[in-house]
Amino acid sequence: MNLLNNINDFNEAKSVIPGGVNSPVRAFKSVGGNPRIIRDSNKCYLIDEDGNKYIDFIQSWGPLILGHKDSDVINAVKDALNRGLGYGAPTVGETKIAKEIISTYDCVDKIRLVSSGTEATMSAIRLARAATNKNDIIKFDGNYHGHSDSLLVSAGSGCATFGSPSSPGVPSDFSKHTLVARYNDLDSVESCFKASGDVACIIVEPIAGNMGLVPGDREFINGLRVLCDKYDALLIFDEVMSGFRASLQGALSYYDIIPDLVTFGKVIGGGLPLAAFGGKSHIMDLLSPLGSVYQAGTLSGNPIAVAAGYATLKKIKQDLSIYNRLEKLAILLTSGMVKKANDFGFAMQSCVRGSMFGFFFCDSEVKNFDDAKKVDTKLFARFHQKMLEQGVYFAPSSFECGFVCSPMNENIINEVIERCEVVFNELANEQ
Repeated sequence: MNLLNNINDFNEAKSVIPGGVNSPVRAFKSVGGNPRIIRDSNKCYLIDEDGNKYIDFIQSWGPLILGHKDSDVINAVKDALNRGLGYGAPTVGETKIAKEIISTYDCVDKIRLVSSGTEATMSAIRLARAATNKNDIIKFDGNYHGHSDSLLVSAGSGCATFGSPSSPGVPSDFSKHTLVARYNDLDSVESCFKASGDVACIIVEPIAGNMGLVPGDREFINGLRVLCDKYDALLIFDEVMSGFRASLQGALSYYDIIPDLVTFGKVIGGGLPLAAFGGKSHIMDLLSPLGSVYQAGTLSGNPIAVAAGYATLKKIKQDLSIYNRLEKLAILLTSGMVKKANDFGFAMQSCVRGSMFGFFFCDSEVKNFDDAKKVDTKLFARFHQKMLEQGVYFAPSSFECGFVCSPMNENIINEVIERCEVVFNELANEQ
């Protein structure tokens, strides 16, 4: 596989962009090798600057459930583009996409559009603090909610502690209001409540996608609702990744509870920068200009992004069988990969939620970040490099999940499984 242009382009990027990338995982630091510099895409394929073609299981990290360059989405963007890039004023499109989301999520009466998942989670937490008049928040080790200061916090020495900054530049005074609990461990959550006495909210990925794909146990997620009610705190579902991806109603289809606030991103933007947070009216009406909780954004509700997201949601709702079909493809892929791995003596675990999937090189099921940190990341790195050589693009980290899209079919998935067999055979012979 020729990578000359990729290598030259990446070296040039490194001279003007820190690390050569605008989001760290793209640098391939955890898997090695040269990042692919993408020139074009089509349906379920990516094409790099050397003309190499890859079956894409990243799908822009989730938004492209309809695949690359879906004609209906592209046409909607072109139509919006012909009317202008942005106005800094309200548009009917904002109301239309808000109604589409609200009509799907029973727990959402009103919604506020923003430009990124980080903005959505940051704003939802601010709103929760105002609604409860409390200061502390509980998050989970291994859950990622964007890069705002109070959320870049890792667990301390205990399983339920006030966290410490996980990045330079985050003052300890910010992180002292964030308590970190263990995912799928209700006892650790209650310990946080008792340690604080001032918890405004729990924020959780009910279907975690940032330590690999690790869904919350039903008892765990339902128990979070009970604890929030017991301690007068709000429950925030971070569905930036799982919303409209795991199912039409995201995590709500898998659990028997209603959160107080929900954050969205990815699919609702159809591939363009768009996110949102929403909830019941009495909470959302605390936001300015109705209330005194301030939140604003120059590009919030950008008409081009809204057009892409609205077209995506409308097309999904016109064919709800898409979720069953994509789940079957994800199961076919992961079960085939596990079998091929086992055939050559490699332990692998896999998980599927709708069109989301994940896999780990390990012997037992991954339930939390402590489990995830024990997986064989070196084997994953070798596997990732060799699959790229086979023209298959998985996420360049053991701690990210993958996505299937509607242009994929059984023939494509079976082709990937065959390429996995070639790779596992090579890996076995190298041992």
